[in-house]
Amino acid sequence: MGGLTRTERLAVVAIAAATVAAGIARYAGWAPVLAFALAAVALAGLAHVVSLATEQVGERFGPAATGVLQSTLGNLPELFVVIFALRSGQVVVAQTSIVGSLLANGLLVLGLVIVLGARRAPDGVMRFRKRLPNDTATLMLVTSFIIVLVGVAHVTGQPAARHERTISAVAAVALLGVYLAWVVPYVRGESAENPRNETRPRVALAVSIALLTAGGAGSAFVSDWFVAALKPTIASLGVSPAFAGLVVVALAGNAVENVAGLVLAHKQRSDLAISVVKNSVAQVGAFLYPVLVLISLLFAHQLTFALSPVLIAALLLTALAMWQITGDGEAVAFEGWALVALYVILAVFTLYD
Repeated sequence: MGGLTRTERLAVVAIAAATVAAGIARYAGWAPVLAFALAAVALAGLAHVVSLATEQVGERFGPAATGVLQSTLGNLPELFVVIFALRSGQVVVAQTSIVGSLLANGLLVLGLVIVLGARRAPDGVMRFRKRLPNDTATLMLVTSFIIVLVGVAHVTGQPAARHERTISAVAAVALLGVYLAWVVPYVRGESAENPRNETRPRVALAVSIALLTAGGAGSAFVSDWFVAALKPTIASLGVSPAFAGLVVVALAGNAVENVAGLVLAHKQRSDLAISVVKNSVAQVGAFLYPVLVLISLLFAHQLTFALSPVLIAALLLTALAMWQITGDGEAVAFEGWALVALYVILAVFTLYD
């Protein structure tokens, strides 16, 4: 299959089977929890297909461009999940799944990556380049600034709260401008520092594009099934919509990036491990969230930056914690466990919220 290894071919077949099973569960009226679980597995698998194909396409353009492309297309499943959630009126799930991706990557996954990386290091200290951690901390602080302003105005009933949709749309455009002002020089600078590999990608371009197309289209269908099964699953399990979005949907939508970061940390590829996690945080906070705010203008139920006080505080403190722990270019295991503990506390809180 155009340069794919035997393992990769088997994985593609298994993912296709999981997608078919998820479709059957949706339209054959299977139990909601089972339909939800199958859709979650298929969604994570399709994200893997997109990630694999993007990596092979990106090898033709250099490492920095590959990383950005992989993060952008890797968020396709989450993009579709939020769109379908908004279409079905599940605004809380839509909001918390985005915020959950930020918190899951910035606390849980980053924390585990640091723990693994530090334990694999000879002196117990994980070291990495400072630029990306500091850049993503800045993007997170800008995003948090917008969310704090809109959220506080909403909670306190300020006059501006009556115009939070307009403010959110303007803020989304501003945030996208900041993101573009960062990502373009970042890609150019990193590409100049690390010229692209001249070796021929092992997967043919036609196969990579076919996988990208199939993965993207499959993600759209499976996201619809995923969201359709979500509401009855929440009712069946007795969990809150906030917990479902913050934990279940966020982890399912980011499964590939999560595993990739941990594998790289285990292999002592610290810069790449931190890059995968931090790029995902930057993409979700400063690109995906504002894009979805603008897309939601087309729906009856719109997405804004007005969050609950708990999530506002959690985002701001996460941005500060990430900056504090990774801004100096090194981290030890206890700092990683501290980030994991913060995520566990927040997840338990939303379970009973």
